Amino acid sequence: MIRNPWRHNEPLDHAELARLLPPPADPRLAADRQDLLEEYLMSEIHQSDHAPAGAAAPAASPARRPLRRAVLFATPVAAAAALAVVVSVGGSPNANTVAAPALVKAPVVQVEEGSTGQLASTVSEIAAAATARTTPQPGPGQFVYIKSRVSFMSTRNNVDTGESTTWVQPLHDREVWKSPDGTKGWLDEPGYQDKGGITLDNKEPRKQSTYQWLAAQPSDPDALLKSVYATVSGDRDHDQQAFREIGSLIREQLVPSALAASLYQAAGRIPGVVVVEHAQDASGRDGIALARLDPQTGERSEWIFDRETHQYLGSRGVQVREFDGVKPGTVVEQTTIVTRAIVDAKNQRPGAGQATV
Repeated sequence: MIRNPWRHNEPLDHAELARLLPPPADPRLAADRQDLLEEYLMSEIHQSDHAPAGAAAPAASPARRPLRRAVLFATPVAAAAALAVVVSVGGSPNANTVAAPALVKAPVVQVEEGSTGQLASTVSEIAAAATARTTPQPGPGQFVYIKSRVSFMSTRNNVDTGESTTWVQPLHDREVWKSPDGTKGWLDEPGYQDKGGITLDNKEPRKQSTYQWLAAQPSDPDALLKSVYATVSGDRDHDQQAFREIGSLIREQLVPSALAASLYQAAGRIPGVVVVEHAQDASGRDGIALARLDPQTGERSEWIFDRETHQYLGSRGVQVREFDGVKPGTVVEQTTIVTRAIVDAKNQRPGAGQATV
């Protein structure tokens, strides 16, 4: 099936779509999943679909997982993917649309077993390092700026042979600007949106993802963990949801130093969290990781820290158990933090004299 970008000038027939799409098993998404699902759909509005070099011909039907594979969705994701296909037929490219780079085969690594033997000491060292760092505070009108290098997964299944190949995006830049209250923002991910990026402005932002919400959270790890669990819902594993919720905060938000330490301590108390001695971020830097295996999908989410300074480097998603055709050892997500800073305006990049973390 060939997909084209959505028309920007035609209203959607929501009643027709409702008849075409199956109802989700559980429409209540965890907050971080909802944010990334919205981001994914915004990206789908603006991008063209390009099959990777060497992929199967028209017989290969793209049964795609979300590109934002950093957060796994249940049935609602299938509905979202179907939505992107159904409404895209007959569209025409926007003049600002940038051709997405061809996908590449996902890397495969040796799966290293995690352990709880050094969990307490590792969490303590990471928390102590976070406390020791000075974190700038954004003021009124300013923005939290985060530049990262990322790669996420997309799976294509051959309907004739039943075979599937796991593809990932080429490693690319991603820049995000977020106001402290979450009402204004911008996302620039060249090749995956229109030239220049897309707005993240929102009159009613999800409060728990904002800097202001974070700054108001309790510093006690147990109370903080209770607050995190209050943001998750649905039938999926709540422990995994809580782990991912914290992971989304430390990846693309500015967390005050004292609270960062408490977040790591809270994460260490989530059942199933382990230490992986060797994990590489998207830049190839080897570090130590706090990780947790999703019991439903077999994917292990890893937060990678510098072995000496214990500073957060990035994240990785590794398939530990085969699921949905994805083989063990497949790296389905890679990120690395390049710059985290405070800037004075949306779309502004940090320069001399501006606070970086």
